[in-house]
Amino acid sequence: MSMRTLHPERVDETRMHAYSIFAPLLINALAQTLERRQGMKELDKLEASLLRLIEETVVAAPDGDALKEFAVELITSTLRNVREHPDAKHDLEEIDNRRTQGRSEIPATLEEQLQSGLEDSFPASDPPAVVSTAITGGSKTIVGTDEVLRRKKAASKRERHPK
Repeated sequence: MSMRTLHPERVDETRMHAYSIFAPLLINALAQTLERRQGMKELDKLEASLLRLIEETVVAAPDGDALKEFAVELITSTLRNVREHPDAKHDLEEIDNRRTQGRSEIPATLEEQLQSGLEDSFPASDPPAVVSTAITGGSKTIVGTDEVLRRKKAASKRERHPK
């Protein structure tokens, strides 16, 4: 059924029904396109702008406030879905604010700063030394894993083949 064959009394009702179905789809598609091309910051700006537009609009209807609330709900839920979509690209983190004071942008200077930092922390990067403690009753021979395994294997052979 097309608009031409629609009964004149049903035109406004059908138009409102079409708006209610297609407006969220269109808003979602436009928001996804904006997010992909411009990033999340632009999506945030769009949301703020649309919410401000809704709040500033004067609706001459008895249920104008409810209409505005539904419009705000539509905008926030649609843009939340766009943000949470698995294909959404998130803006890169602003690293300028995180840069260490005195850090150079010149690669050679950065290399010098890195070497200097490594030299300053050198003892901390050494592996821990093996320390022996004094135990009363004489010294014990420290046996490594290989020696323990060799002794167990030899003992197992002796048990199987007694002399």
